[in-house]
Amino acid sequence: MTRSLLERMLPAPKNGGFRMEGHWVWCGSVVQGEDGRFHMFASRWPEHLPMHPGWIVASEIVRAVSDTPEGPYEFQEVVLPARGAEYWDGRSTHNPHIKKFGDTYLLYYMGSTHPFEDVQPGEAYDLEDPRCIAGRANKRVGLAVSKSVFGPWERLDQPIMPTRPGRFDSFLTSNPAPCLHDDGSVLLIYKARRYEGNTHGKMTIGAARVDHYRGPYRVLSDDPVFPPERFHIEDPFVWKTEVGYALIAKDMDGNLGGEKHGGIQAWSPDGVAWRLAEKPQAYSRRITWDDGTVQVMGNLERPFLLFQNGKPTHLFAATADGSGGFRNASNTWNMVIPIAPE
Repeated sequence: MTRSLLERMLPAPKNGGFRMEGHWVWCGSVVQGEDGRFHMFASRWPEHLPMHPGWIVASEIVRAVSDTPEGPYEFQEVVLPARGAEYWDGRSTHNPHIKKFGDTYLLYYMGSTHPFEDVQPGEAYDLEDPRCIAGRANKRVGLAVSKSVFGPWERLDQPIMPTRPGRFDSFLTSNPAPCLHDDGSVLLIYKARRYEGNTHGKMTIGAARVDHYRGPYRVLSDDPVFPPERFHIEDPFVWKTEVGYALIAKDMDGNLGGEKHGGIQAWSPDGVAWRLAEKPQAYSRRITWDDGTVQVMGNLERPFLLFQNGKPTHLFAATADGSGGFRNASNTWNMVIPIAPE
Protein backbone atom coordinates (compact mmCIF):
# COMPACT_ATOMS: atom_id res chain seq x y z
CA MET A 1 0.00 0.00 0.00
CA THR A 2 1.34 3.44 -0.92
CA ARG A 3 2.43 5.50 2.06
CA SER A 4 1.16 9.03 2.41
CA LEU A 5 3.47 12.04 2.31
CA LEU A 6 3.17 12.41 6.09
CA GLU A 7 4.23 8.79 6.62
CA ARG A 8 7.35 9.29 4.50
CA MET A 9 8.78 12.26 6.41
CA LEU A 10 12.33 11.65 7.67
CA PRO A 11 14.13 13.44 10.52
CA ALA A 12 14.87 17.07 9.65
CA PRO A 13 18.47 18.40 9.82
CA LYS A 14 18.61 20.84 12.72
CA ASN A 15 21.26 22.99 11.06
CA GLY A 16 19.76 22.70 7.58
CA GLY A 17 17.60 25.12 5.66
CA PHE A 18 18.14 28.88 5.57
CA ARG A 19 18.13 31.63 8.18
CA MET A 20 19.56 35.14 8.37
CA GLU A 21 20.67 37.14 11.36
CA GLY A 22 18.65 40.35 11.72
CA HIS A 23 15.90 39.26 9.35
CA TRP A 24 12.64 37.39 9.36
CA VAL A 25 12.93 34.63 6.73
CA TRP A 26 9.98 32.94 5.00
CA CYS A 27 8.74 31.31 1.76
CA GLY A 28 11.53 28.91 0.69
CA SER A 29 11.47 27.64 -2.91
CA VAL A 30 14.35 25.59 -4.36
CA VAL A 31 15.69 24.75 -7.82
CA GLN A 32 18.88 23.05 -8.98
CA GLY A 33 20.84 25.62 -10.97
CA GLU A 34 22.95 25.30 -14.08
CA ASP A 35 25.93 24.99 -11.72
CA GLY A 36 24.52 21.81 -10.17
CA ARG A 37 24.00 23.47 -6.78
CA PHE A 38 20.68 24.04 -5.03
CA HIS A 39 19.37 27.58 -5.01
CA MET A 40 16.71 28.73 -2.56
CA PHE A 41 14.59 31.75 -3.37
CA ALA A 42 13.17 33.11 -0.14
CA SER A 43 11.51 36.15 1.40
CA ARG A 44 13.18 38.29 4.06
CA TRP A 45 12.44 41.56 5.85
CA PRO A 46 14.20 43.38 8.72
CA GLU A 47 13.55 42.39 12.32
CA HIS A 48 12.94 46.01 13.35
CA LEU A 49 9.49 45.42 11.85
CA PRO A 50 6.98 43.02 13.39
CA MET A 51 7.09 39.61 11.72
CA HIS A 52 3.43 40.16 10.78
CA PRO A 53 2.54 42.43 9.02
CA GLY A 54 6.08 43.67 8.31
CA TRP A 55 6.32 41.58 5.14
CA ILE A 56 3.48 43.52 3.51
CA VAL A 57 5.61 46.66 3.20
CA ALA A 58 9.23 45.52 3.34
CA SER A 59 9.68 41.95 2.09
CA GLU A 60 12.25 41.29 -0.63
CA ILE A 61 13.07 38.08 -2.47
CA VAL A 62 16.62 36.81 -2.02
CA ARG A 63 18.68 33.86 -3.24
CA ALA A 64 20.74 31.50 -1.09
CA VAL A 65 22.76 28.44 -2.16
CA SER A 66 23.83 25.03 -0.90
CA ASP A 67 25.66 22.01 -2.29
CA THR A 68 22.87 19.74 -1.02
CA PRO A 69 19.08 20.11 -0.78
CA GLU A 70 19.28 19.93 3.02
CA GLY A 71 21.57 22.95 3.36
CA PRO A 72 22.51 24.96 5.28
CA TYR A 73 21.95 27.62 2.61
CA GLU A 74 24.22 30.65 2.36
CA PHE A 75 22.85 34.07 1.38
CA GLN A 76 24.00 35.24 -2.07
CA GLU A 77 22.01 38.26 -3.25
CA VAL A 78 18.78 40.22 -3.29
CA VAL A 79 16.91 39.08 -6.40
CA LEU A 80 13.83 41.34 -6.46
CA PRO A 81 14.53 44.49 -4.43
CA ALA A 82 12.22 47.45 -3.93
CA ARG A 83 12.10 49.46 -7.17
CA GLY A 84 9.84 52.41 -6.43
CA ALA A 85 6.22 53.06 -5.52
CA GLU A 86 5.22 53.64 -9.16
CA TYR A 87 5.67 49.93 -9.93
CA TRP A 88 2.95 47.45 -9.03
CA ASP A 89 5.61 45.40 -7.15
CA GLY A 90 7.72 48.38 -6.16
CA ARG A 91 7.62 48.19 -2.36
CA SER A 92 7.38 44.50 -1.47
CA THR A 93 8.11 41.15 -3.15
CA HIS A 94 7.07 37.94 -1.39
CA ASN A 95 5.82 34.35 -1.94
CA PRO A 96 8.59 33.27 -4.39
CA HIS A 97 8.00 30.04 -6.33
CA ILE A 98 10.81 29.06 -8.68
CA LYS A 99 10.41 26.83 -11.76
CA LYS A 100 12.60 25.98 -14.75
CA PHE A 101 11.36 25.48 -18.31
CA GLY A 102 14.05 24.49 -20.79
CA ASP A 103 16.82 27.03 -20.31
CA THR A 104 14.57 29.63 -18.64
CA TYR A 105 13.96 30.16 -14.93
CA LEU A 106 10.47 31.34 -13.98
CA LEU A 107 10.10 33.14 -10.66
CA TYR A 108 6.46 33.53 -9.65
CA TYR A 109 5.84 35.86 -6.72
CA MET A 110 3.53 38.32 -5.01
CA GLY A 111 4.28 42.02 -5.37
CA SER A 112 2.77 45.12 -3.79
CA THR A 113 3.16 48.87 -3.51
CA HIS A 114 1.90 51.85 -1.51
CA PRO A 115 2.39 55.64 -1.73
CA PHE A 116 3.76 56.26 1.80
CA GLU A 117 7.17 56.55 3.45
CA ASP A 118 9.01 53.44 4.62
CA VAL A 119 8.53 52.31 8.22
CA GLN A 120 11.58 53.43 10.19
CA PRO A 121 13.24 51.50 13.04
CA GLY A 122 11.38 52.20 16.28
CA GLU A 123 8.31 53.53 14.48
CA ALA A 124 4.93 52.03 15.36
CA TYR A 125 3.42 49.84 12.63
CA ASP A 126 0.54 47.38 12.72
CA LEU A 127 -2.42 46.08 10.72
CA GLU A 128 -4.25 49.42 11.01
CA ASP A 129 -1.36 51.44 9.59
CA PRO A 130 -2.26 53.04 6.21
CA ARG A 131 0.89 51.51 4.70
CA CYS A 132 -0.28 48.05 5.71
CA ILE A 133 -3.86 48.62 4.52
CA ALA A 134 -2.71 49.94 1.13
CA GLY A 135 -0.01 47.30 0.77
CA ARG A 136 -2.46 44.48 1.43
CA ALA A 137 -5.00 45.82 -1.08
CA ASN A 138 -2.29 46.11 -3.75
CA LYS A 139 -1.08 42.49 -3.52
CA ARG A 140 -0.88 40.90 -7.00
CA VAL A 141 0.72 37.79 -8.52
CA GLY A 142 3.57 38.45 -10.94
CA LEU A 143 6.40 36.78 -12.84
CA ALA A 144 10.10 37.40 -13.40
CA VAL A 145 12.18 35.43 -15.93
CA SER A 146 15.88 34.78 -16.44
CA LYS A 147 18.16 32.60 -18.55
CA SER A 148 20.33 31.99 -15.48
CA VAL A 149 19.66 31.28 -11.83
CA PHE A 150 22.15 34.12 -11.20
CA GLY A 151 20.04 36.62 -13.18
CA PRO A 152 19.56 39.23 -14.44
CA TRP A 153 15.81 38.95 -13.93
CA GLU A 154 13.24 40.53 -16.24
CA ARG A 155 10.35 41.74 -14.10
CA LEU A 156 7.10 42.15 -15.99
CA ASP A 157 5.60 45.63 -15.75
CA GLN A 158 2.11 44.27 -15.08
CA PRO A 159 0.93 41.48 -12.77
CA ILE A 160 -0.03 38.22 -14.46
CA MET A 161 -3.04 37.82 -12.16
CA PRO A 162 -4.79 41.20 -11.84
CA THR A 163 -7.89 41.57 -9.73
CA ARG A 164 -11.33 41.30 -11.36
CA PRO A 165 -14.18 43.55 -10.14
CA GLY A 166 -17.21 41.65 -8.94
CA ARG A 167 -15.39 38.29 -8.70
CA PHE A 168 -13.90 36.25 -5.87
CA ASP A 169 -10.49 37.82 -6.67
CA SER A 170 -11.60 41.47 -6.77
CA PHE A 171 -9.49 42.56 -3.76
CA LEU A 172 -6.12 40.79 -4.12
CA THR A 173 -4.24 37.87 -5.64
CA SER A 174 -1.24 36.20 -3.97
CA ASN A 175 0.45 32.89 -3.02
CA PRO A 176 1.06 31.63 -6.59
CA ALA A 177 1.41 27.84 -7.03
CA PRO A 178 2.32 27.09 -10.67
CA CYS A 179 2.28 23.62 -12.21
CA LEU A 180 4.39 23.78 -15.37
CA HIS A 181 3.63 21.32 -18.18
CA ASP A 182 6.06 19.94 -20.76
CA ASP A 183 4.58 22.14 -23.53
CA GLY A 184 5.13 25.37 -21.56
CA SER A 185 1.52 25.73 -20.47
CA VAL A 186 0.79 26.34 -16.81
CA LEU A 187 -1.94 25.55 -14.30
CA LEU A 188 -1.73 28.30 -11.67
CA ILE A 189 -3.40 27.86 -8.29
CA TYR A 190 -3.52 31.09 -6.31
CA LYS A 191 -4.97 32.71 -3.22
CA ALA A 192 -7.53 35.48 -3.56
CA ARG A 193 -9.87 37.71 -1.58
CA ARG A 194 -12.86 39.69 -2.78
CA TYR A 195 -14.09 43.15 -1.85
CA GLU A 196 -16.86 43.17 0.75
CA GLY A 197 -17.80 46.81 1.09
CA ASN A 198 -14.55 48.73 1.56
CA THR A 199 -12.59 45.82 2.97
CA HIS A 200 -11.84 42.20 2.11
CA GLY A 201 -13.60 38.90 2.61
CA LYS A 202 -12.21 35.50 3.55
CA MET A 203 -9.38 33.64 1.82
CA THR A 204 -10.30 31.69 -1.29
CA ILE A 205 -8.38 29.59 -3.82
CA GLY A 206 -8.63 30.12 -7.58
CA ALA A 207 -7.24 28.34 -10.64
CA ALA A 208 -6.02 29.74 -13.96
CA ARG A 209 -4.43 28.34 -17.10
CA VAL A 210 -2.14 29.76 -19.75
CA ASP A 211 -0.80 28.31 -23.00
CA HIS A 212 2.59 30.00 -22.50
CA TYR A 213 3.95 31.14 -19.16
CA ARG A 214 4.07 34.83 -20.12
CA GLY A 215 0.29 34.95 -20.39
CA PRO A 216 -2.46 35.93 -20.61
CA TYR A 217 -3.70 33.76 -17.75
CA ARG A 218 -7.35 32.67 -17.91
CA VAL A 219 -9.27 32.04 -14.69
CA LEU A 220 -10.99 28.67 -15.02
CA SER A 221 -14.01 29.10 -12.75
CA ASP A 222 -16.29 31.93 -11.69
CA ASP A 223 -16.19 30.44 -8.19
CA PRO A 224 -13.26 29.46 -5.98
CA VAL A 225 -12.12 25.90 -6.76
CA PHE A 226 -12.27 25.04 -3.06
CA PRO A 227 -15.63 26.09 -1.54
CA PRO A 228 -14.52 28.48 1.23
CA GLU A 229 -17.31 27.43 3.58
CA ARG A 230 -15.80 23.90 3.63
CA PHE A 231 -12.12 24.44 2.80
CA HIS A 232 -10.31 27.09 4.84
CA ILE A 233 -6.83 26.66 3.36
CA GLU A 234 -3.92 28.72 2.06
CA ASP A 235 -0.32 28.29 0.84
CA PRO A 236 -1.08 25.79 -1.95
CA PHE A 237 1.57 23.76 -3.77
CA VAL A 238 0.45 21.75 -6.81
CA TRP A 239 2.04 19.15 -9.11
CA LYS A 240 1.10 16.91 -12.03
CA THR A 241 0.34 13.23 -11.51
CA GLU A 242 -0.50 10.35 -13.84
CA VAL A 243 -4.22 10.90 -13.24
CA GLY A 244 -4.41 14.67 -12.90
CA TYR A 245 -3.05 16.93 -10.17
CA ALA A 246 -2.14 16.74 -6.50
CA LEU A 247 -2.02 19.61 -4.03
CA ILE A 248 -0.83 20.26 -0.51
CA ALA A 249 -1.84 23.32 1.50
CA LYS A 250 -2.03 24.78 5.00
CA ASP A 251 -5.08 23.61 6.97
CA MET A 252 -6.15 26.82 8.69
CA ASP A 253 -8.65 25.33 11.16
CA GLY A 254 -7.60 21.68 11.37
CA ASN A 255 -11.02 20.35 10.40
CA LEU A 256 -9.72 18.80 7.16
CA GLY A 257 -6.54 16.97 8.13
CA GLY A 258 -6.96 16.89 11.89
CA GLU A 259 -4.27 19.40 12.90
CA LYS A 260 -4.66 23.17 13.01
CA HIS A 261 -2.04 24.77 10.76
CA GLY A 262 -0.82 21.35 9.65
CA GLY A 263 -1.00 20.34 5.99
CA ILE A 264 -3.66 18.66 3.86
CA GLN A 265 -3.44 16.87 0.54
CA ALA A 266 -6.05 16.90 -2.22
CA TRP A 267 -6.26 15.64 -5.80
CA SER A 268 -8.05 16.67 -8.98
CA PRO A 269 -8.50 15.28 -12.49
CA ASP A 270 -8.45 18.76 -14.08
CA GLY A 271 -7.21 21.34 -11.57
CA VAL A 272 -10.73 22.68 -10.99
CA ALA A 273 -12.69 19.94 -9.20
CA TRP A 274 -10.79 18.98 -6.05
CA ARG A 275 -11.35 16.42 -3.30
CA LEU A 276 -9.40 15.47 -0.19
CA ALA A 277 -6.97 12.57 -0.42
CA GLU A 278 -7.89 9.29 1.29
CA LYS A 279 -5.26 10.13 3.91
CA PRO A 280 -5.78 13.90 4.04
CA GLN A 281 -2.97 15.04 6.36
CA ALA A 282 0.13 15.91 4.35
CA TYR A 283 2.52 17.20 7.04
CA SER A 284 2.57 18.11 10.72
CA ARG A 285 3.90 20.92 12.87
CA ARG A 286 5.33 18.18 15.10
CA ILE A 287 8.91 17.77 13.84
CA THR A 288 11.46 15.07 14.60
CA TRP A 289 14.97 16.48 14.30
CA ASP A 290 18.03 14.50 13.24
CA ASP A 291 19.33 14.53 16.84
CA GLY A 292 16.24 12.61 17.96
CA THR A 293 14.46 15.51 19.65
CA VAL A 294 10.85 16.34 18.85
CA GLN A 295 9.43 19.86 18.64
CA VAL A 296 6.01 21.28 17.84
CA MET A 297 6.74 24.34 15.71
CA GLY A 298 4.87 27.57 16.29
CA ASN A 299 4.33 27.78 12.52
CA LEU A 300 4.99 25.41 9.64
CA GLU A 301 3.65 26.68 6.33
CA ARG A 302 4.40 27.78 2.75
CA PRO A 303 5.12 24.12 1.81
CA PHE A 304 7.31 23.50 -1.24
CA LEU A 305 8.28 20.08 -2.62
CA LEU A 306 11.59 19.57 -4.39
CA PHE A 307 11.21 16.96 -7.14
CA GLN A 308 14.22 15.01 -8.41
CA ASN A 309 13.81 12.50 -11.25
CA GLY A 310 10.07 13.04 -11.04
CA LYS A 311 9.76 12.18 -7.35
CA PRO A 312 9.40 14.43 -4.30
CA THR A 313 12.57 14.19 -2.21
CA HIS A 314 12.39 17.16 0.19
CA LEU A 315 9.70 19.30 1.79
CA PHE A 316 10.67 22.90 2.45
CA ALA A 317 8.57 24.94 4.85
CA ALA A 318 8.66 28.34 6.51
CA THR A 319 8.78 27.81 10.24
CA ALA A 320 8.81 29.76 13.49
CA ASP A 321 9.54 29.06 17.12
CA GLY A 322 7.25 30.14 19.91
CA SER A 323 3.85 28.98 21.09
CA GLY A 324 2.09 29.53 17.80
CA GLY A 325 1.04 32.45 15.64
CA PHE A 326 3.14 35.11 13.95
CA ARG A 327 3.19 37.49 16.91
CA ASN A 328 4.63 34.89 19.30
CA ALA A 329 7.66 34.07 17.15
CA SER A 330 11.18 35.13 18.11
CA ASN A 331 12.87 33.48 15.12
CA THR A 332 11.77 32.35 11.68
CA TRP A 333 13.61 30.36 9.02
CA ASN A 334 13.07 27.99 6.12
CA MET A 335 13.53 24.38 7.17
CA VAL A 336 13.77 21.20 5.10
CA ILE A 337 12.44 17.68 5.72
CA PRO A 338 13.80 14.81 3.61
CA ILE A 339 11.16 12.48 2.16
CA ALA A 340 11.58 8.71 1.91
CA PRO A 341 10.69 6.96 -1.36
CA GLU A 342 7.21 5.47 -1.69
